[in-house]
Amino acid sequence: MKELVFKEIDGGKPFYMLLAFMGLFVLTALGAAWYMEHNGHWVTGMNNQIVWGTPHVFAVFLIIAASGALNVASISSVFQKTAYKPLARLSGLLAIALLVGGLAVLVLDLGRPDRLIIAMTYYNFKSIFAWNIMLYTGFMAVVGVYLWMMMERKMNGFTKAAGTAAFIWRLILTTGTGSIFGFIVARQFYDSALYAPMFIIMSFSFGLAIFILVLMAIYSGTGRPLGDAILFRLKNLLGVFIAAVLLMVTIFFLTGLYATEHHDVVAFILNGNNIYTKLFWVVQIIMGSLAPLALLYNPVTGTSRAWIAIASILVILGGLAQIYVIIIGGQAFPLVMFPGMEVSSSFTDGVIASYGPSLPEFLLGFSGIAIALIIVTLALKVLQFAPNSLADADVDPHYAAAK
Repeated sequence: MKELVFKEIDGGKPFYMLLAFMGLFVLTALGAAWYMEHNGHWVTGMNNQIVWGTPHVFAVFLIIAASGALNVASISSVFQKTAYKPLARLSGLLAIALLVGGLAVLVLDLGRPDRLIIAMTYYNFKSIFAWNIMLYTGFMAVVGVYLWMMMERKMNGFTKAAGTAAFIWRLILTTGTGSIFGFIVARQFYDSALYAPMFIIMSFSFGLAIFILVLMAIYSGTGRPLGDAILFRLKNLLGVFIAAVLLMVTIFFLTGLYATEHHDVVAFILNGNNIYTKLFWVVQIIMGSLAPLALLYNPVTGTSRAWIAIASILVILGGLAQIYVIIIGGQAFPLVMFPGMEVSSSFTDGVIASYGPSLPEFLLGFSGIAIALIIVTLALKVLQFAPNSLADADVDPHYAAAK
């Protein structure tokens, strides 16, 4: 492997056009946030039963994807796989950017943005949300130090230690995010210790899919060479993670079917006449899991960059559907107030809740993605995060022997 040269990306018209395009999403999201804050959350699809809506789907997706985006750097530093070393800086940058984008979406959930100060200064340590505030801010600090160790030559000797700390922290972070749902015992679809490991595996898949798309976009947009060796390693790894998510989802529902108290909610998700069943089977399982696996491991499509990109996009869409089913579907199923008895009242007890996402919610959610991409684009412009070349001859030690 040749010595890598990291270099900032050039500016020019395409660079500023991309920033302007992403900036439009942020501006429209600010308008949507003002509209929702000024008029109240009744203008959204959220209600007394569905208190976490579409913005929360985007936020949780970006937060767990941030943990998974760091996986490439962890493989390089912690597990000493030198083939991934050229991508470690970009991996850390994308992890921080995705986390910031996800947290930015959640600010409006506080009712007023200024309440963020209270959330950061007063803690209820019995609340998993309080734990996560420390986990999220700590993650950015740890990954920031990790990037410093990689980018400063005289600090390179501490890279493995910093990478190990970041690896452990990201596992704890994703465990905490999954435990938000696992600790809610009142909801039949939540209340499961399997959410923690399932969210960890989900983060590997979603984060790597986003990383592959960002990597391809950077090197295609800047005209820098991107060889097949590193790209095919990443797509094969993505296939493994997709299969692992499928396995965890299967175990999760089999566990639900084993416990009698969960039979109704499992039937509601797997075999109900509702949007959640359609999203689960059509988008999450078929489009977001089986189709990408077929594309990535097919001898023809698996060696096509266009199909690899399509497979990564499908994984992201499937991931959003999976989070939507978990968050929205889990709230839509009625609370079981008195097990074994029928409950009826004027407050729609025992009735499946209705929810329809509104345009402001979607605008707010897409702004999280835009914020993350703006951070990555600006950082690539001013700092040396991307190698000048990822051609096979530069990064594959077996390239010369193969030739």
